[in-house]
Amino acid sequence: MKKEQIIIKIKESGLVAVVRADCSERVIEITEACICGGIAAIELTFTTPFAHHMIEQLAKRYTNDEIIIGAGTVLDSETARIAILSGAEYVVSPYFNPDIITLCNRYRVLSMPGIMTITEAVSALECGADILKLFPGDYFGCGFIKTIKGPLPQVEIMPTGGVDADNVGEWIRAGAVAVGAGSSLTHGSYDEIVQTARKFIKNIKMSTQNENVPKK
Repeated sequence: MKKEQIIIKIKESGLVAVVRADCSERVIEITEACICGGIAAIELTFTTPFAHHMIEQLAKRYTNDEIIIGAGTVLDSETARIAILSGAEYVVSPYFNPDIITLCNRYRVLSMPGIMTITEAVSALECGADILKLFPGDYFGCGFIKTIKGPLPQVEIMPTGGVDADNVGEWIRAGAVAVGAGSSLTHGSYDEIVQTARKFIKNIKMSTQNENVPKK
């Protein structure tokens, strides 16, 4: 699937599941629950031992139509290349690293660098980043997106950290194109994850529908 199509799917769903697990069985269980809950993409973090093996396993097991597999907590371009060779179709990092973005652009892979300031946001855009990850989102709050989109209305931001099913609507209404959710989504049993995912998706859709209602 082309990078542009992946961006569209993530933005249409509005939710990326951030997955941290110690074994492939748990990763598959979470992935299956996310698919059932209507999530379009999951992010396997490299804080997990042998994360590239899990990415490879998931990439072989699922099609893009089922779920899009990405790599998270990528700290350098070497890890980004390993993730891409393993089957990751997007790369997320917790901070702005020009080398990671350059490598992703070389292979036409979606990049999501972490940013905390307008300076970092502009630098990331100039390097060719696709979506900017506001991290940690709970530190800044929804108001930061409105503030940063004042001078940078063209920027596309995905907050991660502190996002849950109850406040996700606030983030979307503030201007987030999608959100990343970790423990607030992926902890619990299969059925609990499915229900939480559906609540996320429902609240995201309600927020976007409300934004499209003409004001009287």
